[in-house]
Amino acid sequence: MPELPDVEGFRRVLDGCGPGRCVRRVDVRDTGVLRGVGVRRLRREVEGRRLGRPWRHGKLLIVPVGDGPALVWHFGMTGELVCARADDPPAAHDRVVLTLDDDRQVRYRDQRKLQGIRLAPNQRALQRMLERLGPDALDMTRADFLNLLAARRGAVKAVLMDQSLVAGLGNLLSDEILWRARVAPRRPARALDSAEARHVFTAMRGVLATATRAGRVPPRRTWLTGHRDDGEPVCPRCGERLRSHRVAGRRSVWCAHCQH
Repeated sequence: MPELPDVEGFRRVLDGCGPGRCVRRVDVRDTGVLRGVGVRRLRREVEGRRLGRPWRHGKLLIVPVGDGPALVWHFGMTGELVCARADDPPAAHDRVVLTLDDDRQVRYRDQRKLQGIRLAPNQRALQRMLERLGPDALDMTRADFLNLLAARRGAVKAVLMDQSLVAGLGNLLSDEILWRARVAPRRPARALDSAEARHVFTAMRGVLATATRAGRVPPRRTWLTGHRDDGEPVCPRCGERLRSHRVAGRRSVWCAHCQH
């Protein structure tokens, strides 16, 4: 599932394709990815207007359109953005295509259609969307993060994945962060001592810095994410067999020897 680094990669794709360009045509090839907006309104609000500079909050990508509305992309499990030429053959899962005035296209590609595209008609509507989310994981200060953990009874992994508390972290990132911090995912967040909580914060910043540069959560062999899908996965740090269990409804992978 696309997480903060993936969405940052999509932001860079759009930043290199769209800003300042006028949208000449909007083609909706599958209305199943539209959320709260119809085809006619989407075309009316977007066609003939220029795309602004895209920005990201957590897993959401926001693109201003003209001087009023904004397109808001939520990529779900399989969504992505592609910058293509107009004469490039379409892919089977290209759902919405924005043709720009230089004949390039921004293509929203999504196989499973679990999320999709929203239209915020104005800044107030956009703020209402964002109010449901916590601060972006890259913007959190250490003090705010430590206060958040200290106030939560639930499992630390559940806290990290709760978008209303920390925006941008998903399953892979949370497992990687906790593995680096040597903290078991089912530990109650407020049971962590101050040193453990600081280690989680430091691990989060380090993982995000590397993954954001890559535009994805990299499956490096020195990372937990590089082993979790092996047939018999072992910890890249100590060599012990990795364990798997559901935490916050998601498959979680950790090392019982390293993480306590």
